[in-house]
Amino acid sequence: MTETKQKIPKWFNGEVYTEGGTVENLFTQEPYELNAIELSMYDFIIGAQMAFEGGFHNDKIIVDFQKALTWFRTNNPKAYMVLLD
Repeated sequence: MTETKQKIPKWFNGEVYTEGGTVENLFTQEPYELNAIELSMYDFIIGAQMAFEGGFHNDKIIVDFQKALTWFRTNNPKAYMVLLD
């Protein structure tokens, strides 16, 4: 789990959790422990991917999805590589 002082970006409209948790890579099942902010961002990313796969396309969600991936790469590159790359 990352111990840096991360902040939720102003553009983020998703739910902000108060606790972190362990998530697994959807393909490899490799686990990774995320703090509350990382888990909030991760769930937004996965939810957006599911919406896109279901045919939902909204310009704001697409932009926020890209911002969320960049946020994750910057704030926890190791978790990004394990879970999202």
